[in-house]
Amino acid sequence: MNGVALLIPLALSMGLVGLAAFFWALKRGQFEDLDGAAARILIDDEEDDAA
Repeated sequence: MNGVALLIPLALSMGLVGLAAFFWALKRGQFEDLDGAAARILIDDEEDDAA
């Protein structure tokens, strides 16, 4: 029972930290251009081939 009394607050605090990190990333614009990042790998850079 002592382990549960320690693990439940630990799990709740870790969940709150994860939620805070998600909202921080959302505020910083990490999820603004999801399609552009997916299509960027298909773009052939001409500058890299010349070197």
